[in-house]
Amino acid sequence: MARPEAAEGPRILVVGPSWVGDMVMAQSLFMTLKARHPGCRIGVVAPPWSLPILERMAEVDEAHGLEVGHGQFGWGTRRALAARLKGRYDQAIVLPRSLKSALVPFLARIPRRTGFTGEQRYGLLNDRRHLDKAVLDQTVKRFVALGLPAEAAAAGDFPIPIPRPRLAVDADNLVELRLVQGLSSRPAIGMMPGAEYGPAKQWPLEHFRTLAEALVARGFEVRVLGGPKDVEAGEAIAAGLDHAHNLCGKTRLADAVDLLADCRQVVTNDSGLMHVAAAVGTRVHALYGSSSPAYTPPLTGSAEIHTLSLDCSPCFQRTCPLGHTHCLTRMAPERLLDALLAESGPAPSRVD
Repeated sequence: MARPEAAEGPRILVVGPSWVGDMVMAQSLFMTLKARHPGCRIGVVAPPWSLPILERMAEVDEAHGLEVGHGQFGWGTRRALAARLKGRYDQAIVLPRSLKSALVPFLARIPRRTGFTGEQRYGLLNDRRHLDKAVLDQTVKRFVALGLPAEAAAAGDFPIPIPRPRLAVDADNLVELRLVQGLSSRPAIGMMPGAEYGPAKQWPLEHFRTLAEALVARGFEVRVLGGPKDVEAGEAIAAGLDHAHNLCGKTRLADAVDLLADCRQVVTNDSGLMHVAAAVGTRVHALYGSSSPAYTPPLTGSAEIHTLSLDCSPCFQRTCPLGHTHCLTRMAPERLLDALLAESGPAPSRVD
């Protein structure tokens, strides 16, 4: 992926994160860089799966896929990419805090290499920043901080407000998707039951199902979105229910961008697709159990946070250490139904 050369400005390479939500939030950094350095050219090193997301960001001029398996070091792959990038960038900003994520900028001999101190990266980074978790208390702040002068970032002197991600929508692709997937003209509610991090972030499937039945009965269409790992969860929600569509594993990541933009509202776990929905301007109802909305909130002015704020949460664990996940199981479907209807009002009953 490459876009035409911009006006003269610094050439900045960003080593991107490995999670969908984090990659969406990284757009706030790209926006900040473009505002601070008019005419700069931004390249991003990213996992191949994330390239469709980067294509929807106007600030990204070119993206470089780095195909390395989970847990693999990928020395040869990193060295080959570095050779192709040598001499093309003035600065690199490394968002992940691992040693291997800093290798490509170092091997490419990029003059200025910025990142947080961590994992013995002293020789790989020459613009090392201290991570003050009290000041940089959100993921998006940590990303944006690396695009600011060190003194400003340390003092928490951020652009006010921090720019919110905004992904482009492909209207033509949406029309095709509606035809191919057999979607109706009913107002759509999106549901995202997955959460890659673990089950302690997942609202019970039976709650999603109960909510889906209530919404369909009131004239809405339900679209369940997720990846191939979420197909079974999607079936638990949509199977046998008219006007409920299990789209998990049937669409590309770029398709999810367009389908979510077409939804009236979404109900979602704290997940990557939650951040995608926020970045296309759809009303988000975000469910938080083991994680905290203070750390990774949906970056939008149109969101409602649903959390029970139990004494044991947020625990930030993949699975509930107490074995009951009350922080999510006790969040009733009726609460979400009331919130959805309060925003849009009941859709007219339909018989189609």
